[in-house]
Amino acid sequence: MNIASFIDHTILKPTTTNQEVKDLCREAIEYGFAAVCIPPPLVKNAKIYLKGSDVKIATVIGFPFGYSTAKAKIFETQQAIEDGAHEMDFVINLIALRSHAWTYLESEVKYIVQAVHKNECLLKVIIESGILTNEEIVQCCEIYAKAEVDFVKTSTGYAEKGASLEAVQLMREILPSSVRIKASGGIRNYTFARQLIEAGADRLGCSASVAIVNEQLNQSNEGL
Repeated sequence: MNIASFIDHTILKPTTTNQEVKDLCREAIEYGFAAVCIPPPLVKNAKIYLKGSDVKIATVIGFPFGYSTAKAKIFETQQAIEDGAHEMDFVINLIALRSHAWTYLESEVKYIVQAVHKNECLLKVIIESGILTNEEIVQCCEIYAKAEVDFVKTSTGYAEKGASLEAVQLMREILPSSVRIKASGGIRNYTFARQLIEAGADRLGCSASVAIVNEQLNQSNEGL
């Protein structure tokens, strides 16, 4: 397993600088990460830094709390695509979720999916699984599978709890094979990263990406 190919190399802190994104892109090319995941205002810069590489640009929509209006999220999505993003990590309206306003969630994602797929981009829907009941996770999986999103993602990294093996296993059990899973939040070592992939994750959101890859290399060298 080449762990790097599963990773979205991520920096999303509110004080992210252009230099940090430039360094992130350089590392993504060097290590062969699947994508970089960065704040929306820096997408244009990343497009320049990644020119000629296979690394995709992911950015966030409605991040990190998800309670901006659907219209605002649609505008964010359109702007991100125009700026050069290939993948949108979209935070659902968690207030609606905790109120079990399932119809609202269905409506909210409908127009985001249309905008993203019209431009041949990918949509990753963040459900914040660490603060949900199993029943809520199942309901989300059913809603977003029906909406034909590309990924359901566990976490923003800003909630009390991030990715867990149990949540990924449950999501994989419910979601059709056409919908992939991105695990994120608290993935800081190779062992946990590998376990999440084995549990069903297809992509990992990590800020400790380089350390994780180096840990895999070290373990491989020790096994020689």
